[in-house]
Amino acid sequence: MNTVAIFGVGLIGGSFALALRKAGFTGRIIGVSSPETIRRALDLGVVDEGLPSREAAQTADLLYLAQPISRILELLAELDPWVRPEALITDVGSTKSTIVERAVGTISRCQFLGGHPMAGREQRGVEAAEADLFQGRPYVLTPRAPAELETSMVHDFTGWIDKIGAFRLVLDAAEHDRVVAYTSHLPQLASTAIAALLEGRAEPQTRVFGPALVDATRLALSSFDIWGDILITNQQSVQTALQSYIAKLTELSRVLDLDPSRMREHFERAAKFAAKVRDSS
Repeated sequence: MNTVAIFGVGLIGGSFALALRKAGFTGRIIGVSSPETIRRALDLGVVDEGLPSREAAQTADLLYLAQPISRILELLAELDPWVRPEALITDVGSTKSTIVERAVGTISRCQFLGGHPMAGREQRGVEAAEADLFQGRPYVLTPRAPAELETSMVHDFTGWIDKIGAFRLVLDAAEHDRVVAYTSHLPQLASTAIAALLEGRAEPQTRVFGPALVDATRLALSSFDIWGDILITNQQSVQTALQSYIAKLTELSRVLDLDPSRMREHFERAAKFAAKVRDSS
């Protein structure tokens, strides 16, 4: 892998470029983004040059699609005539089924492998990129068949995933979408719901709040420009997760109404899970 083209030089794409460099990659890194973003990425040393989509695709060994999901879907419909047969296309979309299905229907000249690095922050843009973003974080791959992980280009790519400090997980695309509806999309919506509820209410305006409110609303800073595509392409799984969450809130409301002392078991169960999450992160 000598030439990497990053389509979407923002937080994830820019961080991948920086992580590759830190891990020892000495090849060429091309950025495909708006002229303003490319200028900033060049100033920051994130990419070596900027090129239009067609030229980048014709040149790259690895095409790293790090745009919003809607743009990834559009780009997958355009890339096939441009890519070289020995190239690998991968993406970082937060949902996988729709992207993998689109790739199956549009990419035939080279290999496509779905991916989702479980790393990020609320800030967007190349200015927020950091070389250590993937350290210790899961990097999910969603091949359609195990044999897709055995090609030489995938071996090269997954070797770099290891070198940048992430750890690989392999899931079916549909299972990935079901899982992240609970572990990623539900926390986002819970944070959004709390912040949306409190916006405009008098209570927070008193400034009588502590770190709990700050922590609980951290994800509410996330942009709908990113999350809109996620919710559209994982609607059914997110609905299922939301209904489970609503049922749990209803259960807590009922316990509070009938016997508040029984809240202890819910607190203890929740603390057990929260400790597990922190131990594994």
